[in-house]
Amino acid sequence: MATLSDSDFEAALKAIESDTVTDEEKAEMLMEMAMGIQQKPKSVKQIEDAIALYEKAATLCPIPAIVLKARIKARQATAYQALPNGNHETLFKAQDCLNQALPTFKEYSLKEEAAETELNLGLAEQALAQNGMGKLADAIQHYQNALRVFTRQDFPQDFAVLHNNLAIAYLSMPMSDERGKMREALAVQSFEEVLKVINLIDHPSEYAMINNNLGNALQYASSSHALANNLRAVEAYDEALKVRNSRDTPMEYANTIANKANVLRNLPDDPEELSKGNHENLKQAFTLYEEARSIFKHYGQAEGVAQISETLKEIGKEMSVAKSATN
Repeated sequence: MATLSDSDFEAALKAIESDTVTDEEKAEMLMEMAMGIQQKPKSVKQIEDAIALYEKAATLCPIPAIVLKARIKARQATAYQALPNGNHETLFKAQDCLNQALPTFKEYSLKEEAAETELNLGLAEQALAQNGMGKLADAIQHYQNALRVFTRQDFPQDFAVLHNNLAIAYLSMPMSDERGKMREALAVQSFEEVLKVINLIDHPSEYAMINNNLGNALQYASSSHALANNLRAVEAYDEALKVRNSRDTPMEYANTIANKANVLRNLPDDPEELSKGNHENLKQAFTLYEEARSIFKHYGQAEGVAQISETLKEIGKEMSVAKSATN
């Protein structure tokens, strides 16, 4: 049975047979049709059709129309990146398309298109780095280049995406070298920048995700200000829990309360009087861990259940020690 994409694809190929339009017009028409197909694809084949149309458009595009050619290649790259079953080969193809487009956008001072290309190059490089085929440092450089144009004031959505990706890239790099602490601090800063753009009312799921990630970054940062960071981490998790709950987002909720429990386990009951110990926070951590374990068990997350069960044994011993210390 023919789909809308099938008919669009055939119409596009038929249209370029006409002698009444120039090759440049044909190329632009094919690009626009490909973008239309790509916008809301219902199958992988539709994305593949879009890629084929972009390729045909690039082939038809006359040499003088170099800006149009760059736009076609930039859009083709996004189609490669949109493939749900994409692998390193499709990412390399996307990267190649973007690298073809970027010099033209720079040469013609098309700053926004150049910045979008840098963002997509960063995404491709970051995805490749996950399999040891790219460099996170290169991804970070692309994101930073894009941020020169995509400012918080003028492009808040792109600004937020870039800072979120920057933070993840920073945290994905090895922390063993001397610059590890600096990257952890930059990750925290980037998550905080995202929170200047998104809010609880308009972007609840994103708000929860970023706060959860910020809490993790603060909690695990190698800093001389561990106590202050942990207190801020608890605040971030509490913000995430304004959205996440056991009814609507059980797994996300379980992850967040487990993260919060981990912080509480290492927090004194009274930050201004450390001698009072952390028996109360340990009890709260124990309760949160039990709730998280129950959710993980319900959803068949055996690994999570095993990890928390082991942690609960450890906390039980810590609670005994903490209680003895306060007596």
